[in-house]
Amino acid sequence: MTVPQTEAASRIVVSLKNTPNYWDPDSECTIVFAQPAVERELWADYVRGACQSYRKHGVEKALDMDALRSGADTILFVACVDGAGRVVGGVRGRGPYRSTDECHAILEWNGQPGQDAVRKMVSDRLPFGVVEMKTAWVTDDSERNGLLTTAMARTSSHTMNLLDIQFIMATAAEHVLKQWLSSGGLLATKIPATPYPDHRYRTKLAWWDRSTFAKHADPKQLSMIFAEQKKLAPRLDRRYLQMAFGE
Repeated sequence: MTVPQTEAASRIVVSLKNTPNYWDPDSECTIVFAQPAVERELWADYVRGACQSYRKHGVEKALDMDALRSGADTILFVACVDGAGRVVGGVRGRGPYRSTDECHAILEWNGQPGQDAVRKMVSDRLPFGVVEMKTAWVTDDSERNGLLTTAMARTSSHTMNLLDIQFIMATAAEHVLKQWLSSGGLLATKIPATPYPDHRYRTKLAWWDRSTFAKHADPKQLSMIFAEQKKLAPRLDRRYLQMAFGE
């Protein structure tokens, strides 16, 4: 499956200047897809919530604060906004990657068994478009966090559509990934867990494939994904932008 990495430079992405969104009745939130440079206040609220959440759970060292301050490495972020206008959860996407070395997961497996396998998995998929989802968080409200996580899991398919890519990747503790995988992702079972961000955690890797996720998604999740796609369609800016890739 290995293809020359130079092909990745031809990726095209959708402009998100109109900030597509839809209402999720289960979590009672508006799910917003945005870019940091376009929705600066929303980005700041998302980052503030992420910092508070990661600090509370003692894993703030996993945050790349320089990247979060600038938003420069984030092609898209998802914010869950409640009825009071508060951001109560979110996740961000890095990429689409131009080279394997940009992938944060490779750093997470640094010095651990499986790092070479992670590198190869990314390299093989790179020409088809790879975005890595990072900095996911939800409110600690026990009545809402499960519903928010389920809603956010579905955003993986929407992200692939919005960015016209084939693959989403994510890393997290296996018990956390289990709920995210309901949207059609698959655990990379041959990759051993890594103790990231510290020895308390066993972090695993998962992939979503735009061409096959529907075969693996929970039926209820899949139905909601299709319904949300219909809601998103009228809000999409169909103008396309060529990725600059630092040129």
